[in-house]
Order: sequence, then C-alpha cells, then structure tokens
Amino acid sequence: MKSVVVVGLFALALPASGIDRRAFTFTSYQLQVRIEPWQQRLAVRGRIALRNDSDTPQRSLALQISSTLNWSSIQFHGKPVTFSSQLYNSDIDHTGALREAIVMLPGPVARNGQVELDVGYEGMISQDATRLTRMGMPPEAAEHSDWDRISKSFSIVRGIGYVAWYPISSDAVLLNEGNTVFEEVGRWKQRETEAEMRVKLCLFSEGLLPTALMNPPNSQPDLSAEESDPSLSSLQCTSHVFAPLGLTVPTFAVANYSKAQKSEVDLYSMPGDERRIENYALAIDETAPVVHGWFGEGRRKERQENQVVELPDAQAAPFQAGSMLLLPASADDTILLLSAVQQLTQAVVSSSRAWILEGVAAYAQAHYLELRKGREAGIQYLKNHRSALVGPQREAEEPRQHALVNANDELFVQTKAMHVWWMLKDMVGENALHSALAAYHASDDRDEHYMESLIEARSGRDLRWFFEDWVYRDRGLPDFHIVSVYPHAQGNGHYLITVTLENSGEAAAEVPVTIRTVAGENSERVTVVGGGKATVRVLAASTPREVVINDGSIPEKGVENPYPIGLSSIDQTVPIAPAMAGRLSDHVRSFEETPLFAN
Repeated sequence: MKSVVVVGLFALALPASGIDRRAFTFTSYQLQVRIEPWQQRLAVRGRIALRNDSDTPQRSLALQISSTLNWSSIQFHGKPVTFSSQLYNSDIDHTGALREAIVMLPGPVARNGQVELDVGYEGMISQDATRLTRMGMPPEAAEHSDWDRISKSFSIVRGIGYVAWYPISSDAVLLNEGNTVFEEVGRWKQRETEAEMRVKLCLFSEGLLPTALMNPPNSQPDLSAEESDPSLSSLQCTSHVFAPLGLTVPTFAVANYSKAQKSEVDLYSMPGDERRIENYALAIDETAPVVHGWFGEGRRKERQENQVVELPDAQAAPFQAGSMLLLPASADDTILLLSAVQQLTQAVVSSSRAWILEGVAAYAQAHYLELRKGREAGIQYLKNHRSALVGPQREAEEPRQHALVNANDELFVQTKAMHVWWMLKDMVGENALHSALAAYHASDDRDEHYMESLIEARSGRDLRWFFEDWVYRDRGLPDFHIVSVYPHAQGNGHYLITVTLENSGEAAAEVPVTIRTVAGENSERVTVVGGGKATVRVLAASTPREVVINDGSIPEKGVENPYPIGLSSIDQTVPIAPAMAGRLSDHVRSFEETPLFAN
C-alpha cells in the first residue's frame, strides 16, 4: 500500500505557495500512535476528517507534521493520492520547520464539504531547541523550554506549538516576528475546539514496559486483535478520547514512573524522586480548600482526574495540558503552590473560552498571592506578567479583531484576562465575582454576554461599559493623568481632597485614587471613560502628603515605561510640595479652591 509521492517538475505544479492552509478545519482524528523509546521513534497511522470552511471549493490541502517525521502514506477511499512533500519553515514546531504534504484531491471539495484521509507517517523525535537558539538564546536555557523528546530514559511530547506529532495545517510563523507563534496556536485551538481526537497510544519497549500516560487520563487497556499477537508481547496500548478537543494540547509521557494516588491528584515520579514529588501533594492540600471555597464546593468532583508528571530536568519550565501538569520535582514552594492553584482552578472552572479558562486560573494565582502575602504581592504578580499588554498598541481595522472574547494570541489573552478578572474583583467584590464563577457552566455558555450577566446579577451593577471596552472590543489600554488636586480643611485636622484626573487612552476603567497622609492613607474609586475626565473627593483624617492614582492593578499604556519585569510601574504619584506642607491648612483656608497641584 503506497501513496504516490511526486517530486521534481510535477511538484512545482502543486499550488504550495498559493494554497490556503486555513481553508480546512480538522473535525476528527482517529490515530494509532506507536512509540519506540529505544529507537527514539514515533510511528502513526490512522484516519483524519476535514471540512472545507472557506468560501470556495478546494482541490488541494496541506497536511503538516514535525520536520523530523516523514510521510509514508496518504489515501482517499483506500486509494493512494498524489502529494508532494517539502520542508516548510515555521516555529510552531520545536525544530523550526514542518514536513508538509501538499495533497491533490480527486475532485474539488465544496464549501462545508467533508473529506476523509487515511494517513501514515513516522520518524524520530529528539530534543531540539533550534527555533530558540537561532534567535540567540543560550542552548542550555533553550533546552529548559523546548524539552520535548522520545528517548530511552523518558519521553514527553507536547502537541501544537511544540511538536506537530499529529497532522495540522497552519501558516508559517516565526518567534522573531512578535507574537505570531502565539497567535497561530491560539487561532488553531479556536478552529479545532469542536474536533474529536481518539488516540490509541501503543508502547513498544525492550524488557520491562514503562508507564505510558496521556491527557486525558488512561482508559482501560486496549487490546485489539493486532496487539494480541504473541509476537508483539512487548506492545501495550491504551485508548484516550478528547471529545471535544477544546483548548487542550494533546500530550503524552512515557517513563518508568512510580505512581502515588492522592485525594485530588495522581502523582507520577521518576525512580528515587517519590518523596520530592509528594511536595506537590502538600501544595494541593494547602490550596484546594481555598480554590474550592472561592468557586464553590458544589463544583468539586468526587475524584479529580488530575495528573502530575515529573519532568527530569530540574530547571524545566512547567507546562499544563488539560488535566496533566508537567513540572520538575525540585520546583520551589511558590511554583508548586501556584501550579496547584492553576490546576485546581481549571478543573472546577472549565470553559471552551480561553479568556475564562486561562484567565481565571491566572487571576486565581495572583489572588492567592494577595491572600497569603498581601495586596502588593498580588499586584506585583500582575506587573511581572504585563509585557504582553504594553508597548506599541495593536492597530486593528476591525474593532473586534483583537477583542479578548475572540483574540488568538494566547499570551495576550491570558495576560489581559488575568487583569480583567482582577479589575472585576476590585469593582464588584470578591464574593460577588466568585459566586458568579461558581454558577458558570460551560454547557450554558452559548452567548458571549453570558458571563457578564452572571456577574451583573450577583453584584447588582451594570457592567456593560466595562465588558464593551475590555472584553467585547479592543479599546487598548487607559492612560491616566492627574489634572488638579484641591485640599479643603474640614476642621479637627481633617481634609477633603478633590482630585481631577483624565484618561487619554480609549478604554474606560474604575481607578483607585489614594491620598497618603502622615497617619496612613485613604482611597476612593472613580470611573474615567476613554478620552474623558472625572473628579473624586477623598476624606483624609490627617495632613495629606501625596496623591496616587492607580495602585498598579490597572494596566496602562506605559509607552515611556513599559512595566519592565521586577521594576515599578508608571502609576502616577503626585507629592505635596514640601514648601507648602508646613502651612497647608493656612493656604487652604485663605485660598480655597486654588489648586495645590495642576498641570
């Protein structure tokens, strides 16, 4: 059974350069994946279904896998089809390239038409950080990020965005071209969110068979007639179903893992690391009551199907894929706690919308730090993850192109959503927000206004203005400035300070205004629309020293100072003039309504 692989002159006739790689949506995968750790080898065969979602009939399509794999067979209705195989440079794969098959179909596929193909491919998957090192990243640091591989000692391979071990079709994207890789991965997830993937994961190994894991967790062993052949006694298979695929990155792991089953999670550790990986169980025990308290005990499953799988590299970057969390056993306490918060939150607040699934989990991490270490720690966490929002503003011809509700850039969505949830918490209160999240059900989320209505019902506030500027449309970021400050002596050492501020950005926000005095500080919140001004009055019980607008909880444009990680933000602090501080009350009494500070 061979497909026709055309090279040479005829390959030039196939429309590789002009092909629409987004025309088809993958709707179904039925794959048998055979892993041979001793050979670092992967072999896949199966059937894929695609739907033409473009406006015109399509006669050809592109199928892509990692560049170290090779196409061996592509068939339509049991007959080989003509295809050309070529390298296609793209950083959506860790090698920095894809092996692309341009397939010529027997006839055109009309709009909404379906096509099924039987495919086969195989090759090696070794650790490769080419896409990072060619950007100048030191090899050692790059390998802590791109750690995917199949090897004798262990095998861990993530899907799209890391290793294209299952067929995809995407445009070329490069890491040195801004956020294009994140955008393409996000676009793919949105397009394929309703696809179904069924994987029969088969492991062939010499000697004792190691443990093979995948997300979602293993089902019962799958023993077909083929695998029951005595000559294949070293082959074991398990079946896994993504129905639907959702936002999950299909991932598998193979090693001689030891398993420890805890109340909330199954722990898989390398030999000798059993005690260290159990530190994560302690983190789960500490954070679970908090997360379930926030988002409702009623949402808690009797037994969470969460997996924690050890990464052998002690400095490897953790990664969560659906129910599976991959992290080094040597991770410090803060990473363990925040990883536990993320995993638990996504288990109880599940959604097919990235700004909810990813954003709420990131918000929960920041809020957990606030709970443990105070508000400044939570805000600092926001600041340290703000680089995806600041700098040059996105220019979009279509106002909804970068709207949070349907944006493609994964990093942008996660970062902006984290800030949106934090701002909502400050606006409506923790209880109202968490009550709304506890009432959220993905199956009922058929309209983008669904979450807004839940929060409004529990807070009693009209939040349409906020959702319009931050969720449904991309208004950019606000940009606050103090216009004037008027202190009024009230007697008994009290002052009423009137502050006028403006927002030169386009996004409205409810911003905190804080008066710092010799005895402490007092705050009020005021909503400032984009391009508008607002005035707020704050009562202080002692002599005021400075006025602060925005405590760092609201991201601003920050063109001159783009919130560098670990440094202070551009939150505006206006000091009371030292020369005036000693005679402030006299000045106010004599020149009431005269600005102490204005620009």
